[in-house]
Amino acid sequence: MSNPFKPTAGATPPLLVGRQPVLDAFQESIEDGPGSPYLLQLMTGARGVGKTVMLNELGEVAQANGWVVIHVTAGPGMLERIAQRARVRRQELGAVDRGHGATTWSVTTPLGGVSRQSPSPEAESWPWVDEVAALLDVLAAHQTGVCITVDEIHSLDVEQMQTLAGDIQMLIRESRPIALIMAGLPRAVEELLAGESRPTTFLRRAERPVLRDVPVSEVADSFLQIVTDAGRSLSDELAMVCARATNGYPFMIQLVGYHTWRQGRTGPITAEHVTAGVAAARARLGALVHEPALADLSEVDRTFLVKMAQDDGASRLADIAARMGKTSQYAGVYRDRLLKAGMIQAAGYGLVDFDAPYLREYLREHAAHLMADRHTRHTRSDEGGPG
Repeated sequence: MSNPFKPTAGATPPLLVGRQPVLDAFQESIEDGPGSPYLLQLMTGARGVGKTVMLNELGEVAQANGWVVIHVTAGPGMLERIAQRARVRRQELGAVDRGHGATTWSVTTPLGGVSRQSPSPEAESWPWVDEVAALLDVLAAHQTGVCITVDEIHSLDVEQMQTLAGDIQMLIRESRPIALIMAGLPRAVEELLAGESRPTTFLRRAERPVLRDVPVSEVADSFLQIVTDAGRSLSDELAMVCARATNGYPFMIQLVGYHTWRQGRTGPITAEHVTAGVAAARARLGALVHEPALADLSEVDRTFLVKMAQDDGASRLADIAARMGKTSQYAGVYRDRLLKAGMIQAAGYGLVDFDAPYLREYLREHAAHLMADRHTRHTRSDEGGPG
């Protein structure tokens, strides 16, 4: 039997747990029409919490309503990729005759067919917003629209963001059926919204769903359903053991399920399978989530986390500062940075705790390595080598 769990970044899991309210709100906004709130979203959450999966799922909702969906990842050339995909989809929907006078569209959509004419430009390609507007013209007869999703918005530069936001705002003002859903790490969104330009101000009015961990009871139910649907069995008690091992962290749900399933592949899942599977999942979580997340941080950010990991529970800022040999004011700057990055979370007045499961244990296990790397970099800098 094939393994039903999918621990690959962005892969749609066999059962989406705890996200239905976000999907329902988007469906309602599609039904309510242009200008509805959830057609413009800035989605945030920590690494591995399922942002890319949600973009895929929201795209499925849009497609089920007859909308055209364009998925892109932020970065150089993003607007050109949107334009190209809009042009391709427009051509897929009908025969395009680029004559001197008009363009004839013979269109078949999920909701029927239509023919219409519009002026034909001399150029073969248009600016991205014109390509999207032309696609919207084709879809207008059936009252469907275009949904654009943008992943990893921390890769956007300011110019791209302002162009995208300004053009989307124009389409919304024209009552076009357009949806823009973006996803990124919390700090990226905060930085994105920090400017004072008109497009940035417009984006501050976007809905901002925050994807968080899933209740453990729902995770246990999902393990039971997935395993049963795939033809094996799992007791209620072992399903809860698996669920607790995930801490409700969506990517860990897939890792625990995948590695537990691998232990036997056939027959009932046993306690031995679960124990081995959880251990393997924890190791993979470190390599796939914690290691790249820490690599994106500054040296002082990592030092803050290593010193914080010395506590068994929530940490006091004053204690972390003392271990760093710095003032609380100095440490507070890095606390705020790590809160925005989704690495830690507030845990009461003056307290912080780790946001991702097993990050504390990972930092303890790798503290010597992380601090050794920091010492090596400082030594090389002092010797005139690369800093």
